[in-house]
Amino acid sequence: MRIFVNALAAALTAFVLLIAADLFRIALGINLYTEQYVSGLLAIALPLVFLHVPASGKRGGRQGPVPWYDLAAAVVGCLGCIYLFIGFPDLSQQVAVHPLNGLIVAGILLVLFLEGLRRTTGMVLPIVTLAFLGLALIGGLLPGELAAKSIPFTRLVYFQVWDSSALLGLPLKIITSVVVVFTFFGAALFKSGGSAFFTDFAMALMGRYRGGPAKIAILGSSLFGTISGSTVSNVLTVGVVTIPLMKRAGYRAHLAAAIEACASTGGQLMPPVMGIAAFVMAEFLQVPYADVAIAALIPAILYYLALFIQVDLEAARSNIAPMDPSQLPRLSKVLKSGWQFPIPFAVLIYTLFWLGDEAEMAGLLASATVLVIAVIFPFGGKRIGFRDVYEMLRDTGLTVLSLFMIGAAAGIIIGTLNYSGVGFSFTLSLLRLGGDTLIGLLVLAAIASIILGMGMPTVGVYILLATLIAPALVQMKVEPMAAHMFILYFGCLSMITPPVAIGAFAAANLAESDPMRTGYASMAFGWAAFLVPFLFVYSDALLMHGSVLEILLDFTTAVFGVWFISAAIMAYSVRHLRLVDRILYFLAGFFLMLPASSFDHARWFNIAGAVLAVLLLAGERLRSRGHAPAADSFPAKE
Repeated sequence: MRIFVNALAAALTAFVLLIAADLFRIALGINLYTEQYVSGLLAIALPLVFLHVPASGKRGGRQGPVPWYDLAAAVVGCLGCIYLFIGFPDLSQQVAVHPLNGLIVAGILLVLFLEGLRRTTGMVLPIVTLAFLGLALIGGLLPGELAAKSIPFTRLVYFQVWDSSALLGLPLKIITSVVVVFTFFGAALFKSGGSAFFTDFAMALMGRYRGGPAKIAILGSSLFGTISGSTVSNVLTVGVVTIPLMKRAGYRAHLAAAIEACASTGGQLMPPVMGIAAFVMAEFLQVPYADVAIAALIPAILYYLALFIQVDLEAARSNIAPMDPSQLPRLSKVLKSGWQFPIPFAVLIYTLFWLGDEAEMAGLLASATVLVIAVIFPFGGKRIGFRDVYEMLRDTGLTVLSLFMIGAAAGIIIGTLNYSGVGFSFTLSLLRLGGDTLIGLLVLAAIASIILGMGMPTVGVYILLATLIAPALVQMKVEPMAAHMFILYFGCLSMITPPVAIGAFAAANLAESDPMRTGYASMAFGWAAFLVPFLFVYSDALLMHGSVLEILLDFTTAVFGVWFISAAIMAYSVRHLRLVDRILYFLAGFFLMLPASSFDHARWFNIAGAVLAVLLLAGERLRSRGHAPAADSFPAKE
């Protein structure tokens, strides 16, 4: 059974790659609906969930034999998806009459997908999905502006499976194309030695500076996260190395965990690859993925810059020394042994940004480049072979099973909201609660985004927010890219915001620290992600829209602003800061970060911030010449 499951997982990935390359149409002349391709892939993925993931949902896959009920669910799920593949052209046109044969298949598949979702993601997302289905059933009974229309149970069940805008809708179409391709790209990189190269590169580059282990965590997690697209997997993969390093260097356990959680969360926001949600965003906005990556660049830089500055200041105030040079690899040796690994990223960037290829084609070309390079230039004396390629296909197939289930659930939620009209009613209610003011709506949207995102994977969070909240922001004349980037940021922040901060809690488990204390420290380290989205909503210069001069000025002032706010939060610059100093540092930083076009006379606030910043630095200089003690004479702050 294990051999069969592995072969099935490899076949799932292989079929996705062939479909992404359009080989079925080009080589065989097969023309099918996109929904038929998706249902064909589900005929492999759904049985795999029941064969590979036990009913307990235990991570790592099934260890013992497959019980009869899981075998039965796998067979029924496979046959149901095959029926969906064959019958879609005809039965998708009969939603209004919902014939019995289609209704039975729809009911069975809906139950199996919800159970598959529970096994792969836990209870939160299935409960959320059922709640939205329940809203569609009673939509006409909702109070006031939330009132929509009630959908009969049988019609709702039939619609969810056979309509192209529900289970087989946009989320699954993206996951079964772009997401699987980039997951394979990541698997190929790490199988060929990329993970070791990136870790050694981060250690060689940052280890010799104060707070080196924390800076290694930031650089390494950003490099890993831009491929993995998952906060928790990033924490569990990179944090195993970086968190013990930080603790040994002198970082307190909860701070080490918080730094890793924030660094891993930022990987989903950092171009060129970003996370899965970014590809979904491109489809929602109907723009090339390159446009999303370009818009995300400056906010992501400011986020990581704030994190980097804070760990440096923490190292200064706690007297954390650089790592022992004997423990660090030489940068020249690292680059000499792994010089080939940046090439696939160069191919990816070239095809996405210069050639303007679709994301899945760019991912295919980058993956092919990894494989060719790994054959010609072995890393660490290991040349990949057919066995390694099979393992890449297998690992990718098993990794994306949860994403298939999440995509199905997201499609069900979107279909429910659109079919019942609840989504439109929610948008109107949100506008009314915001008091017809943009700042009120943004605050509500931020809070709702974090609450809705608790315990959910980022891609599921984003799709839910893009359906419920983004339309309200666009109604208030927020530029669509800024609106969707805003909810993406706050959706990601649910990973590090208590009371349910699964990214921070995963890191706390590795660091053996208090989960809630780690969550609050993560919020402090990740402060930039709470502030910057408000700024780029009011001025999209931070999203690379505008003149070059305007973008450069706003970016430059924001960089200085990040330093001053980071110092205020850490209560340290070149010395420990008193409360009044922290307030002044924060004001200087906030005034500097305000984009010039955000409101009239905003540039005067920049000037005031710059003047205050100069006065504060001059005051620090005078103190250092007087009686202030040296920075390293302060004891570590508890």
